Formats: sequence, C-alpha cells, structure tokens
Amino acid sequence: MLYGRVVAPRLARRQDQIVAISEATARDVARFFRPPPGRLNVIYNGLEHGRFFPGNSQEAKEVNAKRFGLDRSFFLYVARLEHPAKNHTRLIAAFDQFKRETGSNWQLALAGGDWHGASHIHKAISDSPFTKEIRCLGFVPDDLLADLYRAADVFVYPSLFEGFGMPPIEAMACGCPVISSTRGSLGEVIGNAAVHIDPEDVNSIAAQLRLLSADEAVRRQWRVAGFAQAARFNWVNTAAETVKVYERAVKQGRSYLPTSSSNQTPVEKGAGQSMSALVR
Repeated sequence: MLYGRVVAPRLARRQDQIVAISEATARDVARFFRPPPGRLNVIYNGLEHGRFFPGNSQEAKEVNAKRFGLDRSFFLYVARLEHPAKNHTRLIAAFDQFKRETGSNWQLALAGGDWHGASHIHKAISDSPFTKEIRCLGFVPDDLLADLYRAADVFVYPSLFEGFGMPPIEAMACGCPVISSTRGSLGEVIGNAAVHIDPEDVNSIAAQLRLLSADEAVRRQWRVAGFAQAARFNWVNTAAETVKVYERAVKQGRSYLPTSSSNQTPVEKGAGQSMSALVR
C-alpha cells in the first residue's frame, strides 16, 4: 500500500510514456497518479491463441472428471480465493439459490489458490447445504487450464474489480460461454459477448445460472459470440503497439539531450535509448 500510494504516483509523473492495459486502468492512473498530459497509452493485453482454443470438450470432461471429480455439468470460476474482491461468497450464495430452485445436479468448480480472506470462502462452502457439489480445485497449472475451460459448461466471473481480467477471454477462446461482471475493465474486455450480471446482486447471478444451465441454444449463442470477442486480443498486436510507445519515448528522451555530441560521454550518448519507461 505504501508503494502504491507514495512511490508509484511519483514514478508515473516522471515517465516519458505510460502504458495502461485498459481504459479503466488509464482512468485510474490519470485520477490517482496525475501524470503529465498526453503520456497515457491504452494497449490491451493479448491472448495466447496457441494454448487457448476450442478442443474436444468430451475428452476434456472425461479428463477433468478423473482429475477433479467434475463428473457432471459444471459452472467454473477461475480466480485466486481472495475475499471480498473476487466475490466468491455471493457466487456460492447464488449457486445455493440456483440448486434450491431448480433441483439441478450441476456442480460449481472454483479454481485458484488461497489468498487473503480465503477462510471466508471456505466457510461459505462448508456452510452451504450443497457443499458436496462445490469443488475447490486449488491452483491449476497453466498446462491444465485450457482443458478445464473446455470441460466447463459455463464460465462465471463475478469479480468486483479488474484492471483487465484474462480468464473470461481465455474461456471464450476455448469455447465456453461466459457470465461476467462488468466492473472495472471487464465491460471493455467482454463487450457484448457475455451475459452481464450485477456482481453484488445474488438474485441477478442466480437468474443467469438458471438461464444458461437450462438452454443449450443460449449457451451456443454465447459460445459463438465469445469466439469473435476473444479473437480481438492478440499478443502480436499488443507487442507492435508497445514498440510504437517505446519509439515515442525514445524520441522524447533524445529531445532532452544536448544537441552537440562532442562533450557527451558514452553513457550520455546512449541516454536517449534508456529514457523510455513504461508503467503497467
């Protein structure tokens, strides 16, 4: 907190150029760090399409049934177990409501390692009348994550705030329909390719769990929309746009150097190349 409140704002005001990973993050940087005008650049994160892509969902289901006991249709949430920011307890309450009202045999899978406040989440799970239907998977390694998305029937992301939010577009790219909050940057990231929920309204979350669990045609509709949205995010484009920012920063840096090179040391001659700086 000390670094965020004191050091980061001072660093931000010194930079030639700043990269923010979303419009929401850029607004926060401008509001809290107050950098000089004209130095903020929004460049979205990319997506590793060589890893996150549609696969054989039935094979993925069989693998994850053996690995995690996910032997029926299931909702998936991928996020560290952090309370309250990741909003697991409301999702669990919504899942309880969904189970009571529908009698459905769907499961809820929570993938992520324990973080601050995880005890609140574990208590909500143990207090749930459907505790046996909620699977805490722990940290899921990168090489297993894509198959988990492919096995899931619906991905749910009720986070209260994100600076970007990778999991929803990872799920989309793997062919999993998405229900998501629009808080922070999430509205930008998911666009109109996911079902929107109010993350503080348990009834809102439960209603969408009911809708998507009951209708394969609706899931197919959101699956198609998700593919198109995920295709917008590409690391090659991100890198190319980032190079342009470095070039602007270097150009700015050179303008600060003496015009005559006769009195410059080797370090000063190279200073223009080192003055660019990016804050993420």
